[in-house]
Amino acid sequence: MANEQGPQPVHLPEAWAPESWLNREALQQPQYPDAGALAAAEAELARLPPLVTSWEVLALRRQLAEAQEGKRFLLQGGDCAESFKDCESGLISNRLKVLLQMSVVLVHGLRLPVVRVGRFAGQYAKPRSADLETRDGVSLPSYRGDLINAPEFTPESRTPDPRRMIEGHSRSAMTMNFVRSLIDGGFADLHHPEYWDLAWVAHSPLAQEYQRRVDAIGDAVRFMETLSGESIHNLNRVEFFTSHEALLLRYEQGLTRQVPRQWGWFNLSTHFPWIGMRTADVQGAHVEYLRGVRNPIAVKVGPSVTPEQLIRLVDALNPHDEPGRLTLIHRMGRAKIETALPPLLECVKREGRRVLWVADPMHGNTESTSNGYKTRRFENILGELDAAFDVHAAAGTRLGGVHLELTGEDVTECLGGARELTERDLERAYLSSVDPRLNYEQSMELAMLIVKKRGA
Repeated sequence: MANEQGPQPVHLPEAWAPESWLNREALQQPQYPDAGALAAAEAELARLPPLVTSWEVLALRRQLAEAQEGKRFLLQGGDCAESFKDCESGLISNRLKVLLQMSVVLVHGLRLPVVRVGRFAGQYAKPRSADLETRDGVSLPSYRGDLINAPEFTPESRTPDPRRMIEGHSRSAMTMNFVRSLIDGGFADLHHPEYWDLAWVAHSPLAQEYQRRVDAIGDAVRFMETLSGESIHNLNRVEFFTSHEALLLRYEQGLTRQVPRQWGWFNLSTHFPWIGMRTADVQGAHVEYLRGVRNPIAVKVGPSVTPEQLIRLVDALNPHDEPGRLTLIHRMGRAKIETALPPLLECVKREGRRVLWVADPMHGNTESTSNGYKTRRFENILGELDAAFDVHAAAGTRLGGVHLELTGEDVTECLGGARELTERDLERAYLSSVDPRLNYEQSMELAMLIVKKRGA
């Protein structure tokens, strides 16, 4: 991809620097006990190479601008929280396979290009509802993701360690390098989508429907090549982007860089950083940080957000209404979406703001089972996504994407779906250390729903 300089800025962020967030209240940040070790890790991180490039960032921004206009559809998915130990080839390739297979269904059904964004190569930090976790009368810092501490319930493991930022950079680089190698080597070749299959799902009730779509794509490719008399070479690879929640601000600052022949600052830890619902205060440190980078950015929007709060947030993060800049990811829950979402859609529409609306049907539907598992019911996930399309249609707005927590592994973490998983099934393969994820079958079922609601 060519390095395009792009248009010169009309406005630069006022009174902003990568460290200006330090002057604001920063929620969900760890307390490092050794200031010297923290300073040394920050200095080392600032010298390390970036993980993505500015031209990749700008390419994604252009594609998201097209998604805002209904010319593309965003598929964003991956683990709730990556772990360092999961940085291995099988897990990474399976994660990529699921997203590629979902995108095949979407491309074929929607007749639209799909923007593929993975929640990986950096999703190592997670917000928590409490700073401390107590077990049997012992209180320790909560596990905040491998970028900060370790999940084992010991003082040594739970103490925040700044060297983990260096390890996180290394694991992200290895993941990104492997994903790029797979794609550049033809892993995503549309001539052979059958190569993406996962052996353990051969029995899936959705397998035949997926195979029909794979066959149809293969037939279409062969037909076009017959007409043209030559191979369509650009079908042997796809563009793939990374995303993560920009939670640990010291890590994000350390990878915020200026680059030659480009104006402004880029967060080069990821293509697409987002702000979670807990840190979306317009006066807070996370909004202050992200308002100054040129990346496309996203914000999670929950049912408690008022139209006035949302417009202030849009003004802070995209004051000049730039295309492709801002994505709003609503996460309402099945029970609240039909009442909580319409006022927000109407307000943003009335104000004429240019945003990409995306549905996260996962996070508003979390519950605990009688046997102590944190889970989500597939019927509620499916119901919220179904309702999201209807609410947008009624408001005259467009749902332009979906944001999912999923995995390519044979997990049993969300109830229901194609094999009707029950509470007892959760015990078989509940592997997540934080939030429950969709398995392959459940992910594909959602892709089929999107096609039915928006496509043919």
